[in-house]
This record gives sequence, structure tokens and C-alpha cells, in this order.
Amino acid sequence: MTFIGLSLITENVPRLVAFYERLFGVRAEGDDVHATLALPGLNLALYSREASIRDMSFTYPPGSGSGHTVLMFSVESADAEFDRVKSLGIPVMTEPTVYPWGAKAFHFRDPDGTVVDFVEPPRNAP
Repeated sequence: MTFIGLSLITENVPRLVAFYERLFGVRAEGDDVHATLALPGLNLALYSREASIRDMSFTYPPGSGSGHTVLMFSVESADAEFDRVKSLGIPVMTEPTVYPWGAKAFHFRDPDGTVVDFVEPPRNAP
């Protein structure tokens, strides 16, 4: 078994495509129903909620998709990425903070409310 990526189900594929293209500086491949961004170590798919119901018979219980998922990305400098994210006009939830486990991180949300965590690993980490 091989992990091949992550798919976010959304009401608005073009809106999320625009957000993640801007955030990561890569172009998505696909359309308004399904698009994929190829990032180092991750294929991030964005898939239409309506299409997931129609094509795959997905159901969504109350409370699903309510921001309980966190996408975590390792970065060289949390401070530099914080400044870059703010310069893109993206509201942040937290400022760069060193946590008890030694990582420095900050958080923000994508347009659907999914939390994005940019993490600078501890300097003594392998």
C-alpha cells in the first residue's frame, strides 16, 4: 500500500484552486469538478462536493467538513512564511510560536475553513 495524496471535498473547486495555487506557487491540473496540485511529497486533490455525491454516492453527516482537519507543511522558516502568507492577504489564526516539542509554527485557514499549519521543525531534529 502506498499513500498517494489527500483530497479536500469542497463546494467551490475554483476558489480553493486559486487559494492553493497562490499559496504554493504551483499550477493545478484539472477542472471545476476535480483539480490536483503536485507539491513535494503530496498530491493535493480538490474535488466537488456535488460531484462526490453524484458520482460516488458520498454522504455528509452533520458537522463533517467543519475545520477539524489540519494540513501540516514543513517550512524552512516559520517567520519568513508568516510574513509571506500575510503579504498574500491571508488572515492568520496564530503567530509563529515555539511549542513545547520544539517546533515553531503558525496557523491559518483555507477558504473552506481547513486549518493549514506551517511548521519549522526543531533545529536539532534530523
